[in-house]
Amino acid sequence: MEHLKELYIVGVGGFGREVAWLVERINAVNPVWDLKGFIDDDKSIQGTLKDGYLVVGDSEYLLNIPREVWVVCAIGASKTRKRVVEKLSQGSNIKFATVIDPSVICSERVTIGNGTIICAGTIITVDISIGSHVIINLDCTIGHDDSICDYVTLYPSVNVSGNVKLEECVEIGTGTQIIQGKNVGKESIVGAGAVVVRDVPDKCTAVGCPAKPIKFLE
Repeated sequence: MEHLKELYIVGVGGFGREVAWLVERINAVNPVWDLKGFIDDDKSIQGTLKDGYLVVGDSEYLLNIPREVWVVCAIGASKTRKRVVEKLSQGSNIKFATVIDPSVICSERVTIGNGTIICAGTIITVDISIGSHVIINLDCTIGHDDSICDYVTLYPSVNVSGNVKLEECVEIGTGTQIIQGKNVGKESIVGAGAVVVRDVPDKCTAVGCPAKPIKFLE
């Protein structure tokens, strides 16, 4: 058997444990990963077991491993994930794993960056760019010619129509629908169940049907 790659999941919350299951599903089809456990900066849970995997240490633990290891960051909050990834990127021993559930339907005309997580039941069509450290949760659809920038988070059951651009660190809430040709600006959050029928500006929270900004971030 080919040598398995040593993998750690950063973040031991609910989504982190779902990613562990995703890794198990990948390995059931084609053994790739030797999942060593979770990384979390909460010292009170280090050394404990979560869904059968050890919380082995914090980010400094990862940076001090004297060999090449693979890491995937399962922190849903986009800006927090970006901070953690930027810190870990300082380690010459760290490589970022892209993990895609075996059930995902995806054409060959899609580019996907390092560290991205794509969960079960998602459909990704054609001529799409997906950046690095993106999270696409369960049961999403991504339409033709979309551009999904680094650190975007799509929560479950988001439908993104064609020719949409989601800027860096955008978060799209569960069940949101985005119609064709719209842009969601950098670091904006679209609340669950919203319907985006016009562009969403940078650094705001937008909710409702149609989605409208209700708060702007400083």
